[in-house]
Amino acid sequence: MASTSSLEVADIFRAYGPRFRGQHAGRLLLSQLKAMSAIETCRTSVLGGHVYECDQCREQRIAYNPCRNRHCPKCQGAERFRWLEARQQELLPVEYFHIVFTIPAELRSLALRNQKILYNLLFRSASGALLEVATDPKHLGARLGLLAVLHTWGQQLTHHPHVHCIVPGGGLSPAGDRWVSARPGFLVPVRVLGRIFRGKYLAGLEAAYKAGQLALVGAVSDLASTPRFAEFLDKLYQQEWVVYSKRPFAGPETVLKYLAGYTHRVAISNQRLLRLEGETVVLSYRDYRRRGRRRLLRLPSEEFIRRFLQHVLPEGFVRIRYYGLFANRHRAENLERCRGLLGVDSQVKLVPPTETRQPQICPNCGEGSLKIEGQISASIEARGPVQERAPPCRAA
Repeated sequence: MASTSSLEVADIFRAYGPRFRGQHAGRLLLSQLKAMSAIETCRTSVLGGHVYECDQCREQRIAYNPCRNRHCPKCQGAERFRWLEARQQELLPVEYFHIVFTIPAELRSLALRNQKILYNLLFRSASGALLEVATDPKHLGARLGLLAVLHTWGQQLTHHPHVHCIVPGGGLSPAGDRWVSARPGFLVPVRVLGRIFRGKYLAGLEAAYKAGQLALVGAVSDLASTPRFAEFLDKLYQQEWVVYSKRPFAGPETVLKYLAGYTHRVAISNQRLLRLEGETVVLSYRDYRRRGRRRLLRLPSEEFIRRFLQHVLPEGFVRIRYYGLFANRHRAENLERCRGLLGVDSQVKLVPPTETRQPQICPNCGEGSLKIEGQISASIEARGPVQERAPPCRAA
């Protein structure tokens, strides 16, 4: 069900965003307002741009500037490639594992109202569980390195916080003098991971509650009662928490291909938007309860915007993090030691995706090169009618 529509998140925000902001005045976070404004003006005359001219046929092409907001569906290609360029030197030539940690549905309302605290706790608990189980001699008996990425959405834009961990199949021995390989296709037992993850998360949640750090308002206001909160924790302790280990990657090249479409993903891509039916947004999604079949979802414009904005992260929140051997302070030193013990050069070559390259060949004549001939200043006018997309090439 590939989309041929030109509908974008920006179009929906421009059409219905002003009314949404008016209806929710005083209740939207500054980060959400900034994201809406950035997406609405991305690659439009409001942000200015550059004029390209062909050195052969003299056709001109206007390219408006991107907003570079990390929640914008159109601005992730270049950022993703720059990030991947730095990562290609850090991958090891071993099997890689993909492990997903998800908090129970009962915690989602609390997490939505306490994003920084509970998302940070999700990172700490997931990484801590992996490192602890891997270090145990009964399991791998090695010090791991891992990369963790936070996603907060499901396919229908619902709130579904989970962390994806990418982990090499092995690590350094406790003494750091040898490489300990995981068994093919198996890193550590996920059931053990789930129980330790649950214990770490709920212990951190209880500590935050006792310190008075949690905002207990709206749908979670009843948790302000100490007996009610204790009951809430007891029920969560009785559940089996979901930790899912996906099929291992074959090597660093496949890891890079996977990360290329994963690390800088936003809640929904423009490709999944099919059309507007009046004020209803029609989009496609994968129904994983039915083997990933493509289905249609219709959302009122206000509900679409509400769902999108609940995935806008707090200002300054880091959604890609490194732990264990890959922690920032000693990453280079640990990677060098791992390579030495493996006795290989793990450098992986990366080809830039086409969307990150500046246009070079003239689309009109197919022979000349496009070069920057001028600059368009950014507009400082208030939000209003804008040139939404760059016009086609025209004769000079």
